[in-house]
Amino acid sequence: MDFLNAFVALSNFVLIPGIAYGSQLALGALGVTLIYGILRFSNFAHGDTMAFGTMVTILFTWLFQSWGISAGPLPTALLALPIGIVFTMALVVVTDRAVFKFYREQKAKPVVFVMVSLGVMFMMNGLVRFIIGPGDQRFGDGERFIIKARAFKNMTGLDEGLAIKTSQGITVITAIIVVALLFWFLNKTRTGKSMRAYSDNEDLALLSGINPERVVIITWLIVAALATIAGTLYGLDKSFKPFTYFQLLLPIFAAAIVGGLGSPLGAIAGGFVIAMSEVMITYAWKKVGGYILPESLAPDGLAQLLSTDYKFAVSFAILVIVLLFKPTGIFKGKAV
Repeated sequence: MDFLNAFVALSNFVLIPGIAYGSQLALGALGVTLIYGILRFSNFAHGDTMAFGTMVTILFTWLFQSWGISAGPLPTALLALPIGIVFTMALVVVTDRAVFKFYREQKAKPVVFVMVSLGVMFMMNGLVRFIIGPGDQRFGDGERFIIKARAFKNMTGLDEGLAIKTSQGITVITAIIVVALLFWFLNKTRTGKSMRAYSDNEDLALLSGINPERVVIITWLIVAALATIAGTLYGLDKSFKPFTYFQLLLPIFAAAIVGGLGSPLGAIAGGFVIAMSEVMITYAWKKVGGYILPESLAPDGLAQLLSTDYKFAVSFAILVIVLLFKPTGIFKGKAV
């Protein structure tokens, strides 16, 4: 019984939050890795692209709520999400045409693109803060929990109650669907194969008659959709604050690099490695230890390696270790 209680406590505070957070990071890292693999630069504006897409989704969520439109037990944000995706697609395409295209035609070095993306990042960040404000915004409605702790205790008779938030369930299901669609698109469609060919060898792809500008636009459209979905899922699960999305850039890049920058499969694996590491290192293991260890060995303190305030330090440490010892990442992406 103690083992079951320990497992439920672990699931509540480590496994379920870690899987949900990992799914969000994986979707964010997929956007970063697509830009790097196909357009060949690290897009530091990705976190604020996520923030912009989430902001538009929030604004339309509030509009739908004021009209009395809802999705029943599910968050109304799911109805507003397609509109957020469309607006974000428009923003990234306009940004590409107005900014990145010029440097592409000049055949600028990747470091120039990185500096340009930093400028775009500050512009997007300012735009989002100007429109929606710098504070926390909560936009989740509908049923808050799939399983409530009290109902689980009554059903099982255990001391620990399992609670699964609706946002966590939606995150995992959405991530599975989106990843499956993306891999189907990249591997089975003509456009997806063109993107992969362009990524592998740009000159050979051009000789084969592939239109580079079409590949660029489609890449941005996919990245906009991934960024908006990842940002909205993160906002529903936690809360929306523009500066938090700027901070998310570190774990997202860490996930992409750990998995192998340029490798979509690596981005997914890296997302879960970073998320589970952050959650496990910042979790207070006292409760789990109290269940599974003898009373004489049970921890007196919190048994917490790092405070949750330092969770981004975990991403940074993992990133440094990977760059030092295996710069191509788990799935051997392109060396950074």
